[in-house]
Amino acid sequence: MLDRNKIRDDFPMIKSEEAKGRIYLDSAATSFKPQCVIDKVMDYYTKENANIHRGDYDLSYQVSSEYEEVRKLCAKFLNADSEREIIFTNGASSSLNLVAYGYGQKFLKEGDIILSTEAEHASNILPWFKVQEVTGAKIEYIPLDKEGIFDMEGYKRLLNELGDKVKVITLAHVANVLGNIVPLKEIIEEAHKVGAVVVVDGAQSVPHIKTDVRDLDIDFLCFSSHKMLGPSGVGVLYGKYELLEKMDPFMLGGGSNARFDICGNILLKEPPFKFEAGTPCVEGVLGFGEALKYLMAIGMENVEEEGKELHDYFMKRMLELDNVEVYNPKSETSIVTFNVKGIFAQDAAGYLNSQGIAVRSGTHCAKILLNVIGVSETIRASLYLYNTKEEIDRVIEVLKETTLEKCIGAIL
Repeated sequence: MLDRNKIRDDFPMIKSEEAKGRIYLDSAATSFKPQCVIDKVMDYYTKENANIHRGDYDLSYQVSSEYEEVRKLCAKFLNADSEREIIFTNGASSSLNLVAYGYGQKFLKEGDIILSTEAEHASNILPWFKVQEVTGAKIEYIPLDKEGIFDMEGYKRLLNELGDKVKVITLAHVANVLGNIVPLKEIIEEAHKVGAVVVVDGAQSVPHIKTDVRDLDIDFLCFSSHKMLGPSGVGVLYGKYELLEKMDPFMLGGGSNARFDICGNILLKEPPFKFEAGTPCVEGVLGFGEALKYLMAIGMENVEEEGKELHDYFMKRMLELDNVEVYNPKSETSIVTFNVKGIFAQDAAGYLNSQGIAVRSGTHCAKILLNVIGVSETIRASLYLYNTKEEIDRVIEVLKETTLEKCIGAIL
């Protein structure tokens, strides 16, 4: 069992004077940071400030070593074969674009098929729209039911019909609006039977679910530090090494090449360094390392188990409300998506804000999900390991009394 009170004491955004009365339910957008992460970022700026990898002095060597230790730690966290399979980017969006550009645009051609779903975040569908435009490959969509749940039989039918025309399958392990977990291991097994590569958006899964890339046999996995207690400006692309070797980098510059000459001949470094041109977010990566240590000390199995218990409690309480429509009653992760009946999502979210409750409203960057659930604007409440049942009870009491008149009053 997690000691939530002890955990909450680790987060300045919870225990500060300014935080009194605030209930934060937007961790799917970005998480709070524990003090150890904040301290590490501050230590870099006050004690260790130097660029990495190419400085011929002790301080640069020290910081470079710490930076590469985080890469090893991340590989351990994912159970990757090697730290050479870990590329640091500036976020999940950057990682997903890197795969689409470096792999999709390089290897796909007219007649090839990309499979995805209508529940994807913009960062995992717009880059593939560009691949479609540039290469002539075509995107097709795996069926979902009206609650956005993955249709495994429909997926298998598509693979049977399309066969080896399917070259890439790209989808979120956990959907960012409806929070549904896809059966990833089975999806990947079926994909590999037809020779397809699977790209996984792990932005909402890696922070909450133990992710073993070797057991799942993932080809590419993309996620962000800031959604899992780490700093903003840092993302990860995990890729099987043999795929990374074939890929093109998205950017070129210092650090990515071994040498080049006046004739334009370039020799790139081996992965991961060929993908990491320029000065990275050094302090962010070091802070991310502390976030990984924090989660590993708790144990991702515990994070997952406790998160599910909290989510299930929240969902049970939400389904007791007559004035609320919940769109993902069968979800299992941190996300509860709903509307207050008869009230525009942003208006209801504004009223919740007036009561000290922070949620997110709108399309949540998944604009084609409208075709599945029949509504574009929703309210998304998302939990993490620092939330409590007492906070949920407070949210339920506020929602019980939420009316159009109160929402208008909050706006005015």
